[in-house]
Amino acid sequence: MRIAMVSEHASPLAALGGEDAGGQNVHVAALAAALARRGHDVAVYTRRDDPDLPEQVEMLPGVRVVHVPAGPAQVLPKDHLLPYMPEFGRWLAQRWAGADRPDVVHSHFWMSGLAALEAAEQVPVPLVHTFHALGTVKRRHQGAKDTSPAGRVAAETRVATEADLVVATCSDEVTELEAMGIDRSRVRVVPCGVDVQLFSPDGEAHPPPGDQPFRLLSIGRLVERKGVETVVAALPLLPDVELLVAGGPDQSHIRTDPEARRLHALAEELGVENRVRFVGSVPRTGVPALIRSADIVVATPWYEPFGIVPLEAAACGRPLVGSAVGGLLDSVEDGRTGSLVPPREPDALAAAITRLLVDPEVRARYGEAARARAEDRFSWERVAAATEAAYAEVSVARTTTSRKAATA
Repeated sequence: MRIAMVSEHASPLAALGGEDAGGQNVHVAALAAALARRGHDVAVYTRRDDPDLPEQVEMLPGVRVVHVPAGPAQVLPKDHLLPYMPEFGRWLAQRWAGADRPDVVHSHFWMSGLAALEAAEQVPVPLVHTFHALGTVKRRHQGAKDTSPAGRVAAETRVATEADLVVATCSDEVTELEAMGIDRSRVRVVPCGVDVQLFSPDGEAHPPPGDQPFRLLSIGRLVERKGVETVVAALPLLPDVELLVAGGPDQSHIRTDPEARRLHALAEELGVENRVRFVGSVPRTGVPALIRSADIVVATPWYEPFGIVPLEAAACGRPLVGSAVGGLLDSVEDGRTGSLVPPREPDALAAAITRLLVDPEVRARYGEAARARAEDRFSWERVAAATEAAYAEVSVARTTTSRKAATA
């Protein structure tokens, strides 16, 4: 099968850690690679953001990254890219009208969906879409701080309505789509995945233990909605615990990061600054060792479309205590692989962490169950197989519709 993935801002070649680089980059890269291992030919179309980029790069056998000339060839925040989506879509249509016509298109994020719809109007192709995040959820939680372009929710509704199929990453997203008026029959749930070879319980643990008996790890982008503040606020109730906060800029520049400075100020105010360490950005290959160094991984966002950290923690055999929101409701099995608590409630978070810290046997049991669940449900091989089934479904539906139209 010839698969075209459209990922307008999240290139699979992008290094993690930038303002707009993160889980979607990992998802697109890993899914493309897993589909290629299943024998498919995958082309990932992403916007050219550097004039020196070649038009096409072979990421690995069976996966090409194509840089689409849409807008200025420079890095722009993703919220500034909407005006260039019609140009992006017209370029795709020209490409797909020739030898590069795909059997199925899979767009990622709402603006990619708009570009794919623009192309599909000229070159009819089956279209599957994954949102990765929804504007209604972002607006609800961020309010006036939401920087999304005007009309995002209306555009997402159009994409969800006009695509052949929506692939949601979790059950909570299905509920949100239904609230937008999207028919549940047009949605399939396929979760994000994790590399269960790279992320495993076996291997080195780094950095070595600090001065405290127990270690918590929070890892991810340093933005307010990730809720690291809740973990810091819980530390006065966890006297024998140190907190490692990973993410953001390199450690040499971490003190200039606005969110790191805000969190450090809170830690000083609460008298726990000597038990909070900001380690800065960590190369992806170094993340497993960092996770293995922790007794418990914490993920306490206000909201989370899916979140890959719970999967990475599970694959490394570590229990996770997190917010009962979004994708965590699917990725963490409360009372078996970790614990879920209400967001923004430090007391509830501290109580859940304490229950695990005082019982090493339960921690070990949760970790073993988490690893088994990661292998069974969230390996990229499982995710790719489920995604492939979604592609086949829309391809068959398109073929059936075309045959009916031809015989009418």
